[in-house]
Amino acid sequence: MTETTKPAKRGRRTVARHGELSSPHPVSLIMKIVGIVMAVVLVSGAGVGLYAFYDLTASVAANVVELEGQGPVPPDIGAIEGGVNVVLVGTDECEPEYAHIFGDRCTGADAEGQLNDVNMLLHISDNPRRVTVVSFPRDLMVPIPECTDEDGTVNSATSKSQINEAWSRGGLSCVTKTISDLSGMNIPFAAKVSFGNVINITDAIGGVDVCIGNGGIRDRYTGIDWPAGPRTVKGLEALQFLRTRHGLENGSDLARISNQQQYMSSLAKKLVSDEVLSNPATLYKLATTAVDNITPSSSLANPTTMVQIALAVKDVPLEEIVFVQYPVGEDPWDINRVVPNESAADELWAALEANQPITVTNDPSTTGGVISEGTGGEASPSATPAPDASATPSPSETPVELPDTIPGQSGADKTCSAGNLRSNG
Repeated sequence: MTETTKPAKRGRRTVARHGELSSPHPVSLIMKIVGIVMAVVLVSGAGVGLYAFYDLTASVAANVVELEGQGPVPPDIGAIEGGVNVVLVGTDECEPEYAHIFGDRCTGADAEGQLNDVNMLLHISDNPRRVTVVSFPRDLMVPIPECTDEDGTVNSATSKSQINEAWSRGGLSCVTKTISDLSGMNIPFAAKVSFGNVINITDAIGGVDVCIGNGGIRDRYTGIDWPAGPRTVKGLEALQFLRTRHGLENGSDLARISNQQQYMSSLAKKLVSDEVLSNPATLYKLATTAVDNITPSSSLANPTTMVQIALAVKDVPLEEIVFVQYPVGEDPWDINRVVPNESAADELWAALEANQPITVTNDPSTTGGVISEGTGGEASPSATPAPDASATPSPSETPVELPDTIPGQSGADKTCSAGNLRSNG
């Protein structure tokens, strides 16, 4: 299911659905912060209280999904060897309250359909705790295993399909099975959320501060015409910012991914700031906003499990939260699709399996999506600290330099959008 993105009609503010190749959906931001939100609210005790805990967990447990073929999950996440893996899925669907801002997407023939346009693997390592978020491009061509959909229909395995078709073949369970097969990892937990809630999430914390460089951003597809400089985005503006591709320096899909990572880094900083952490009302509003729109696997709906996962991630430093894109190459049969770069991916999976810290070596400025803040285009260095030369590190402490075919950045990196107005005027 592919469609051509059309420019918005004059006077209408719409959000483009598809790019030329593949990109994470803005709803990934919601799923990225779920663990942090639950950590802050469920274990802070700062005025939230027991009532809030049961209110939140009851909301989550009200609508759960069974993962096909899932065996018993240990009661303690510490008993899960190799760390904890959670699949986070963002579906492309037209919610009535937001349909009017999505243009042709929500008025065309496929307005009732859903695709898993965001596919993320959240890996929380064994001690020492680190967080790695791997995004799988929506146009990635992969095998999809046999899956059973909601009405009991068994859909046969395919040897090569677009990953965002997995949802239609068996929902959350099928997406989880597909990513498990692709990564070789056991994935006992999963959750799904729709894209409209990004508006509510950003409003709940008073917006997210971003940085616009290169003279500014102008994008007729998303309705953006913003000058250079710092900007607090919230509501629809946040969704527009996350979807812009044509407003960036080279207009590529990799540019959009890098720009989204800038937002994720800023969002993580905002969530752990005193402005949020010291305000119980903000904490609770943020948690309920996120939880109200999450559909979890039954394994994730256990209140004890949620608290354990929250505790596991709440103190992870920003430099140890790393966002990477699954490495890909152009599909030789279709220039609008991508295929796995398996050799590069194997290095990523091996590092995670060995519980080693990872360093992103890809220069983010080469994507045309971001520039280093305040340096006029030079990429910021990786924030992962170098090992102490005077000490002999253990294998688990030795940083692994990822191949430069794996784009990404850490939560501590500071970047600005590489806007398109420097060259276009």
